[in-house]
Amino acid sequence: MKLLIDAIQSSKFITEKKSRELIKKVKGFVSEHQAKQLDRQVYVQGRIKTMNESIYYNVDDIHTAIATNKKIRFKYYALKPDKSMVMLNHNDYFSVSPWALTWDDENYYLVAFDDYSKTCKHYRVDKMLKLEVTKEAREGKEVFKDFEMAAYSKATFGMYHGEKKKVKIQCHNHMAGVFFDRFGKDISFRTVDDDHSEFAVDVNVSPQFYGWIFGLGKEVKVVAPSDVVEDMRKHAEEFLAKYR
Repeated sequence: MKLLIDAIQSSKFITEKKSRELIKKVKGFVSEHQAKQLDRQVYVQGRIKTMNESIYYNVDDIHTAIATNKKIRFKYYALKPDKSMVMLNHNDYFSVSPWALTWDDENYYLVAFDDYSKTCKHYRVDKMLKLEVTKEAREGKEVFKDFEMAAYSKATFGMYHGEKKKVKIQCHNHMAGVFFDRFGKDISFRTVDDDHSEFAVDVNVSPQFYGWIFGLGKEVKVVAPSDVVEDMRKHAEEFLAKYR
């Protein structure tokens, strides 16, 4: 129960009001004595929470659409510096075929087949407004036939889109655990020298991936393919230029 409450508290995509309601329901499953022990776990106020109350119902509608093989449509927004909403897509509806929901970086995402681009895309559920389940049948079955949510999440950094490529990474041996944590224990390291090893992994290459690599420090290096190495060098130079 403590683990459930901690998960509810730390979920950005659940509003503070809904967090309190859920915690109250969770406490209803235990005795009065145990519920008092859980009180010390409840620290909801002050946590970073979504402002969109409708996410609670969006998730339910998305599950309904997936179960009934229907498309959904919704309006999508971003926030400006003054915290006001700016509606994307010229305030028109996005029409997509929902296939999976995933929780990444403390946010809830929908993975769907986009009607317009005919590609797999993901959307923040808490940024959806006026979501509706339509009468149209879903598309993208062939794209998602062999889709693995775990592999998609591992390859996508910060849920930002990017071209999928097989990237070779070299690191000091004591950094191996970082990559096992990120990509799983199926990755295979090849010895470079007594202190260094390298491995290859599929990632969606994006500035967020580069930022993750930069954050690991000088003992980690992307060594292939050459176009990714060059693009990473370019991003590093542009970053440094801002601090000259």
